[in-house]
Amino acid sequence: MSDEIINRVANSALEVFDLEDYYTKGTRAQIDLSQWLLEGFVLREKEFRAALNSYDWSAYQDQYVALYCSTDAIVPAWAYILATTHLSPFAAKIVQGNLEDLETALYQDILPKIDYSIYQDKPVILKGCSQKPVPMSAYLMAVQYLQQYAKSIMYGEACSAVPLYKAKK
Repeated sequence: MSDEIINRVANSALEVFDLEDYYTKGTRAQIDLSQWLLEGFVLREKEFRAALNSYDWSAYQDQYVALYCSTDAIVPAWAYILATTHLSPFAAKIVQGNLEDLETALYQDILPKIDYSIYQDKPVILKGCSQKPVPMSAYLMAVQYLQQYAKSIMYGEACSAVPLYKAKK
């Protein structure tokens, strides 16, 4: 009996698809529109426009920005659009929603551009644990692309992967 430890995972045909590898680098920010609403709830157009005009949007240079409202105010669509007209000369990307919505939008941009053919007829592990904020929606998108090529798809880590898909023969 040999005392040599053999890493069977490293020697296997398994391919790991790690969404963290495609995480868009850059600063994320959120802007709460309620700060420009009367008592956080009432949008007065004249005051809202004046507040947007006097705001220093350059602080968001090259950042990824989520526009949202933290109160239960009913914010008309034009308010988000107007804020975006001020922000767009500076921000790298702008979405309406929270930071998870922003991450989803970033993955929607990058995932269609990946060459998945390298996973053709191979067993793939869609890596689970991540250090970066990878939204669940990114996993849903990734598995749809991988399914077109992979022989099988599992989720998690090699030591404890959950089977998700097996191609029909």
